[in-house]
Parts: sequence; C-alpha cells; structure tokens
Amino acid sequence: MLFPLYWMLNASFLRPQDLVSRTPTWFPVHGTLDGYRSALGAEGGHLLVSLGVSLGTVAVTLLVAAPAAYGLAKLRVPGGRMLMFALLVAQMIPGIVMANSLYIAADRLGLINSPLALILADSTLCVPFATLILQSFMRGIPDELGEAAALDGASRLRTFVSVILPVARNGVITAALFSFLFAWADFLFGVTLTTDDNRAPITVGLYRFIGANLTDWNGVMATGVIASLPAALLLIAAQRYVAAGIGNAALKD
Repeated sequence: MLFPLYWMLNASFLRPQDLVSRTPTWFPVHGTLDGYRSALGAEGGHLLVSLGVSLGTVAVTLLVAAPAAYGLAKLRVPGGRMLMFALLVAQMIPGIVMANSLYIAADRLGLINSPLALILADSTLCVPFATLILQSFMRGIPDELGEAAALDGASRLRTFVSVILPVARNGVITAALFSFLFAWADFLFGVTLTTDDNRAPITVGLYRFIGANLTDWNGVMATGVIASLPAALLLIAAQRYVAAGIGNAALKD
C-alpha cells in the first residue's frame, strides 16, 4: 500500500535519464532538486489558493457546525430528529449533482474563480459531517457542567464558548481536520468553479500540470509530494486528537 507513495518520493528526486532507464533506480543516489524547483515555480500559487480555501472551509464549517451540534445535543430543539435525518441525507447526495447547482449559483452571484465560491462549496459537504461528529461528542458531555455555569450566571453563549467547546476539544479538532483534508483534496468543485488557471487549487493545478508536462515526470512527482506534504504533516500532528475524538464519539453513540 505504501509503495506508490515511496515511488512518488523516490521519482521526485531522480534525473530524467534515470526515470526512463530500463533498470529501475530504487534510491536517488544521483538525485536532483530540479523537479521541486519546477513544481514550486509552477504550482506555488495553487498551493496558496488551496491553503486559503482549506482554512476558510474549516472556519466556516466550525462556525456553523459547532453551534448547531450544541443546539441538537443540549437544547432539545423542536425538529431536531428531522434535522439530523436531513444531515444524513445530505451526505448521500452525489458531489457532481451539487457541483452543477453550485456552478449556476456562483455564476449568478459573480463568484466564478473566487476562493469564496470554493469555500462555500466545500463547506456544503463539511458542515453536515462536522455537525454529526460534534453532536455525538457533545451529547456525552454531562449536563451538570452547563447547569453549573448557568448557576454562576453564564449565558447560553458563554456556556457554549467557555465550558462546552474546551471539553469538546478533541471533537472540534477532529471535525476541523477532516474539513481541512476534504477541502485540500477536493477536485470536483475546484475544476467546476474555476476557469482561470491562476485561481485554481492545487488538485486542479496538478491535473493541468500533468497534462502539460507528460515528459517531465520528475516535476510531476515533485508536485505530488508537495501537494501531499501539508495533509500528511497535519495528520501526524493531530493523530492523537483524531483518535480520541472519533473514539469518544463512537462510545457515546
């Protein structure tokens, strides 16, 4: 399973003549960084677009999903079960169906080639998932914590911000991480809502880079490594929080 990743990393350092050699070069003994120079020169702007879109998606997702999950878990709002069912149904809608509708909406609003369009599009799939994760986690937080805060004079908002969110830290980090990874890896919305190559995210940039550089596999592999690196580092850094967040949510269900 890991061999394709190893070969991508290995090939990103190999010279062009080593890549087309009949004898595979398993280690880049005579390695070169030309592929990374080419990748950064061509894809640096796409990386910044993806970073901005991914962080924006995380912000929008948490701003909507965290209060929604709190309301569903602790406030016993009318119609809560129907809303949960609607969130589950939203997870089953094919992305291509949403992409066509979002393109029409973005075109009418003048948001084609805008990072805001990508942020809103990615959030349409991230918010339901994050709400379900956070609702499962918050439902297991003892009601006594909120009651104690209310006795001390805290409002619902103060209780949510100062009591519930810190306790639900693992769930929040889990929801944020999955939202970031989805937005970072999104291709469908990126290719649908961008026509200007300079405004495209890294997934679309990589796709177009491969199409224009079929002979420059050194640069193509280096671009793949660079595009994978932020997600890999983020997963490593947040691994224990994700494991705790998903585990606690599963146990509390």
